[in-house]
Amino acid sequence: MCEKQYPEEFSARVYKIGRDDRGSRLTFLKITGGSLKVRDKVEYSAHGSDGAQGLLTEKIDQIRKYSGEKFDTADTAEAGEVVAVTGLSSTFPGQGLGGEMQSNMPILEPVLNYRMILPDDVNPAAFMEKLKQLEEEDPQLYIVWVEEFKEIHVQLMGQVQMEVLVRLIKDRFGVVVTFGQGSIVYKETIAKTVEGVGHFEPLRHYAEVHLLLSPAERGSGITVTSTCSEDVLDKNWQRLIATHVEEKEHRGVLTGSALTDVKVTILTGRAHVKHTEGGDFRQATYRAIRQGLKSTESVLLEPYYSFILQVPMEYVGRAMTDLEQRSAKAEGPEFSTNGTREMATITGKAPVATMQDYVSLVHAYTKGLGHLTLELWGYDECHNPAEVIEKMHYDSEEDFRNPTGSVFCAHGSGYVVPWDEVPQHMHLPYVYDGDDSDEALEANARTQSSFTAEDAEALAGNRRRASWEKEVSRMSSVELDAQLADVYAREFGMSKNDVADQERRKWSSKKKNEYEGLSGKPRTVKHDKHGNPIYPKKAPDEEYLIVDGYNIIFAWDDLRELSRINIDSARDKLKDILSDYQGYRGCRLILVFDAYKVRGNEGKHETFHNIEVVYTRQDETADAFIEKTVFGVRDKYKVTVATSDGLEQQTVMSLGALRMSARELREHIEMTRRAGLDSL
Repeated sequence: MCEKQYPEEFSARVYKIGRDDRGSRLTFLKITGGSLKVRDKVEYSAHGSDGAQGLLTEKIDQIRKYSGEKFDTADTAEAGEVVAVTGLSSTFPGQGLGGEMQSNMPILEPVLNYRMILPDDVNPAAFMEKLKQLEEEDPQLYIVWVEEFKEIHVQLMGQVQMEVLVRLIKDRFGVVVTFGQGSIVYKETIAKTVEGVGHFEPLRHYAEVHLLLSPAERGSGITVTSTCSEDVLDKNWQRLIATHVEEKEHRGVLTGSALTDVKVTILTGRAHVKHTEGGDFRQATYRAIRQGLKSTESVLLEPYYSFILQVPMEYVGRAMTDLEQRSAKAEGPEFSTNGTREMATITGKAPVATMQDYVSLVHAYTKGLGHLTLELWGYDECHNPAEVIEKMHYDSEEDFRNPTGSVFCAHGSGYVVPWDEVPQHMHLPYVYDGDDSDEALEANARTQSSFTAEDAEALAGNRRRASWEKEVSRMSSVELDAQLADVYAREFGMSKNDVADQERRKWSSKKKNEYEGLSGKPRTVKHDKHGNPIYPKKAPDEEYLIVDGYNIIFAWDDLRELSRINIDSARDKLKDILSDYQGYRGCRLILVFDAYKVRGNEGKHETFHNIEVVYTRQDETADAFIEKTVFGVRDKYKVTVATSDGLEQQTVMSLGALRMSARELREHIEMTRRAGLDSL
């Protein structure tokens, strides 16, 4: 047998982190190339860092060769040897050193979060420092200190890892801990590209940052690049911005969960010759990310299992129904014979949240003959985002550690501008114009190299003026007078304490909400005979549109073709189309899908952006649900039912509703969409 050949360049792989009796930190590694000597300097990425920003250079103090619990010290370790070294403070298991740096092993992310319950006599803050030792020894263990509640939370892979951790803490520290009920670790990403703007300008500080946030592939995390010319913003400031993007876990705006799968591109920025400090760009960068998230469509992600479910033939129906109710995405069953029993194998992926108790249930209903294998697949869109968002009660505007607005300066003092008003105050124009190619972004940013503060103020004034002129065309004389008064107060410095001015501002805010509604598009405002605006208490509910989902899918050619490939995709596309349509029309829209043939189905109501989606329960048809709904709301609201079922049209008309065919609905959607685009 020939001897294994190792490369001459030093390389090593870390496989364990430990401590000796004196508490010295030990990095156990295998030398996979070259040699390592005492006093050699090793460069590597610190634990929890990303890229070159977290590189450390540390010296090897001691090399130990262990035999059981005893060891001998050595001056050199050659390729092929397994040794422990001291002097490396931030290594982690699976990490590559030297020539192995670029081939680090992937680490599974924990998907369950538990609150650690400590004995009354243990100080949580002090105990947290001890737990950090365990975290660096096990890369799949995440210890989190929750400052708001002074609690320790642990993110784990599952029950087995929890039991191991409880025993390890007892053996290592002599403390018996328990855990609260586990919760899913959610994440957030974005669905559309957006330019986020952050400005930080309290007195004697200045920084403005423009970042392009783009959706990235699942599992890619946060990546940073730049298309900003050094003529626009010095390289050292750009590196600082990149550092601030990478240095922390940014929170989404739906649930406050970690942001992931986003490509961040530095578009442009501005510093002041005398007043800008490093911390200014940190604040501007954080605020640019949050402002961008508030300005685009966010998506809630949850962890998924890939599964293999094997059950006897007689239980296939039960298994398929269970998987559908648990929001699983399953392939059709494959059949085989195991001895004298015919078995079915179903594969797919399903949310971790719905599958945690299913292993024991499979064993129960198959009388021990079924088998379920689960393996962590990764993160994908949450199956019940509205329910999760409501349960978590996260208010992005109240998260003062992660502000969404920016800080500007006027008359010698700083003031906070809400995220949606930042575009009216920012000092640099937008770079992103819909073309996110590097060439277009670089060209747009380069034109800003001579953009002065006076230009910025003129730009902000022009934006305010253009927005106001567009609004004027839709105003009555009463509305116009109120808006003019507000403009005078804002532009020419009328007293902020004047009660009338404050009332005008309140009216202006109410007016803005009335026009923008759910979609940001103009909405018709009714007026009385004197020209005064009438504001209904429930403007979105003044009209109901109820849509028979499957009837529309099979009546529209494109959705019918798509349904032959994947019915879920056809449903999702219809939901997207109707969501956009609701934004233009402003009615209350209910989309009904017929699920009466699904055994054990209890029905489901969910919110998809701005529309309601209903899946009827077992033995209830879509027609029955629609008729019941029409009967319940017909006395208070105008109701229209969209279906091409002639019998159903006659029925809802007899109940007092208007009818709309599938063809008419499609035509009206296209007409409304064109009208909306023309108004932009």
